Amino acid sequence: MTAACARNAAQRPEHTALICEDRRTSYARLHHDSNRAAHALLAAGVGRGTRVAYLGRESEHYYLTILACAKAGAVIVPVNWRLTAGEVEHILRDSEAGLLFVDEEFEPTARQAAADGALPSLHTVVRLDGTGPDGTRDRGAGLRRWYAQAPSTDLDPGTGPDDAVLQIYTSGTTGLPKGVVIAHRTFFTLPEAVSASGTDADEWIDWREDDISLISLPGFGIAGIGWFLHGFCVGATHVVMPMYVASEAVRLMSAYGVTITFVAPAMLQMMLDERGVTPATFASLRKIAYGAAPISEGLLLRCLEMFGCRLAQIYASTEAGSVAVCLPPSAHTPGSPLLQAAGKPCPGNEIKVIDRDGNQVGPGEIGQVCIRTPAHMIGYWKRPEATAQALVDGWLHMGDAGYLDEDGYLFLCDRINDTIIVAGQNIYPAEVEKQLSEHPAVADAAVVGVPDDRWGEAVHAAVVLRPGASARPRELLLFLRGRLADYKIPVRYHVLETLPRNPSGKILRRSVRRQLGEEHQRASA
Repeated sequence: MTAACARNAAQRPEHTALICEDRRTSYARLHHDSNRAAHALLAAGVGRGTRVAYLGRESEHYYLTILACAKAGAVIVPVNWRLTAGEVEHILRDSEAGLLFVDEEFEPTARQAAADGALPSLHTVVRLDGTGPDGTRDRGAGLRRWYAQAPSTDLDPGTGPDDAVLQIYTSGTTGLPKGVVIAHRTFFTLPEAVSASGTDADEWIDWREDDISLISLPGFGIAGIGWFLHGFCVGATHVVMPMYVASEAVRLMSAYGVTITFVAPAMLQMMLDERGVTPATFASLRKIAYGAAPISEGLLLRCLEMFGCRLAQIYASTEAGSVAVCLPPSAHTPGSPLLQAAGKPCPGNEIKVIDRDGNQVGPGEIGQVCIRTPAHMIGYWKRPEATAQALVDGWLHMGDAGYLDEDGYLFLCDRINDTIIVAGQNIYPAEVEKQLSEHPAVADAAVVGVPDDRWGEAVHAAVVLRPGASARPRELLLFLRGRLADYKIPVRYHVLETLPRNPSGKILRRSVRRQLGEEHQRASA
């Protein structure tokens, strides 16, 4: 990553690296300023392996700090700005972050998270915002003042491909957020493998130096940050959105001639629903990559008709680091049964399906999906047991059940870990259920995802009330506000007499999901 930054600055110094709110940053400026920020990190006591957190919206300043951390040998910890103070506090405390970059907008959240000495490792807070020369608010003025006196000379952090550079928080079936530690190698293994394979790069997910890439997915997740870093390594131009708004995405595509982007299916739906869009609106696009949530065949066919470019589906995870499985553009043919597939392994990757005993099963047999990829995570931060369960002999055990057909295409059946995905955002039932169960009227709760035409899935809660107690849906919703990020709060609440459980007491979410899904369909009819 550090070598790519220096190479881009030397070979194409005036080429635009980033565009955000019509502000342009060249590769030379990005290299120069990230060097200064890296020196400022070292002066602030940030050393090799130190965790540096970032709480703010997408901007050129975010990507500058990512590069600065890499040059200083530090590890960037992006924090989802939608989280509550309690959730932010957990991430900062668990990661042992020594420094925090924060937008003015989220300073109150940061102060609340650090109250009463809750974050003993946090010694420095850098506010990104400030006042510009003309007296108006400038999103990067505070950051620039912080590193203004630092030198701009190149640095050698002494890190290698297998050293950590990124720590992203995701949750497992327990609902407790875990830090997924990602190495430098994650962001160049796929392009190298595709190149070495001798196959047509356009059949996979490829990035070109003349691409104008729209970053639509949040940078606090592996999809957004990975999309930037893969394109950055080849010197592409990136158009950054502080947050996704469909009308703005359409405008940016037209205004800057966007050639490639990565989106969740719900984002595709919203763009297509924008008033006045025609195939001409998207004339500059050469490829759309989509993933992070299920997509309906109807939406896929509509995309083929409207966008007029090549489509490729991505199947991956935070733990996988990069694209592991891809449904190539050639498979996107109306009426093809492959439109139901997740895809086939990208070059350099392998896939297998195993039964409960860990034995590999044959084509057509359903089991747990496992992937072997050189981009996989280093492990879960300070959780060796969880790492050992997820990474077994080099194979990453995914949370999905599926099967392979005779040609090696992967078809997914269900998510083993019951993760709910709303517009590309992962929601973990146990976390929501824990908060619901703290309501005095709730004796038991189960949270599931129900298919939703707009968002892919919607969060529904089934609750069992205590004897003699009552609670209206709005009361439960208001109770959860402030305890959970808004996107995690269920949109509908169903009162049941009991929850289905197996003999060991585990909630049978598949039964709950089916029951609530049928109820939702009846209500929508």
